[in-house]
Amino acid sequence: MTAKLIRNAYEAALTMTAVLLCWSAALWLESTAGLHTDVLVLAVALTLTLSSTQRTANTRRRVTALLLLPATAAVAQLLGRLIATHYAVGAAAYTAGISLAIWIRRYGPTATKVGTLLTLPLVALLVVPGPALPPESQGALVNWAWSALIGTLACACVWLVQALADRYGPWPAEAEVTAPRRASRLHPRPSTRMALQMAAAVAAAFLLGRLLFDHHWPWLVLTAYVAASGNRGRTDVLRKGIERLIGASAGTLLATGVAAAGATGRTSVALMFTVLAVALWLRPLNYAYWAAGMTTALALLLGYFGQDASSLLPTRLEGIVVGAALSVASAWWLLPVPKRRPATANTGPHTAPRTHATTPAETPRSPQPSADPDAARAATGPEH
Repeated sequence: MTAKLIRNAYEAALTMTAVLLCWSAALWLESTAGLHTDVLVLAVALTLTLSSTQRTANTRRRVTALLLLPATAAVAQLLGRLIATHYAVGAAAYTAGISLAIWIRRYGPTATKVGTLLTLPLVALLVVPGPALPPESQGALVNWAWSALIGTLACACVWLVQALADRYGPWPAEAEVTAPRRASRLHPRPSTRMALQMAAAVAAAFLLGRLLFDHHWPWLVLTAYVAASGNRGRTDVLRKGIERLIGASAGTLLATGVAAAGATGRTSVALMFTVLAVALWLRPLNYAYWAAGMTTALALLLGYFGQDASSLLPTRLEGIVVGAALSVASAWWLLPVPKRRPATANTGPHTAPRTHATTPAETPRSPQPSADPDAARAATGPEH
């Protein structure tokens, strides 16, 4: 356990170094070009969620990320404006995009990684619901152009830090082990089932979010995404929903204490980065740590923007409960993915147990650290 904690701390330090580097570059852009502060949040969200997906990436995957992430970040910002002006149309487009990123897993490991990259800016949009630039300051063209630039900066910062770590750091990146692809005997395929479950949960979250929580709808949608992503079956979705609720409750208490202490301005920013670092460090042990850290960090962010974070936290918890319930209902009653089967007698010492329903290419993955306030890690991230 001690060795694991040390390695986790090392990886968390690399991620936070990349985050701070990209944040610094975005801060310079903000002051130089007169951009809105939301551009800083976008830089942190994209870098945070991208780091884990690029740790063992080869040149081909990194070129793919460089092409896809800035473009998707630009489209996500335009989608944010569409949701703001035409909520129903924007919600439908968002639901289709987030589901498509899961459905394409049927085409193999490469498609799965592409889907993860497509998801990152969409999850970041839930943390930065507004456009990167205020409409009265710049037109839509400049808005998505700056967002694409931030996506490029995120890639550059992550690669620079990870390349230096691989060359001079104490531990090299741990290579991913990819099992041979196996045809699924389940119809519809697991990727199709998970895409439909995600679509149902996210669509319901958009609907109930607007009806019950007004402009706080992103809290429901984000929770619905995090709980449903990486679906390994009914129990997995239920577990993640409960962990998210427990973590968010703990984060609520911590954020309330921080707000009572009167942390504002630069102090709140420093505390926010500290909380993110600790949450990254402990996340591999249990997802609840990440949920608690992100809830606290977002409360500090709301306080930085002048909102009464303490008064909004109970509403956030209510949104988390409703969003998690939607994901659990979708996973349990809409084409549920069967549980993993135990390893058979033919399973060798170097062969991972397989499910009768899921191919390695379609095996759901846990969400990556994301822009998700309590989550993706995601990314998938990133809450992935």
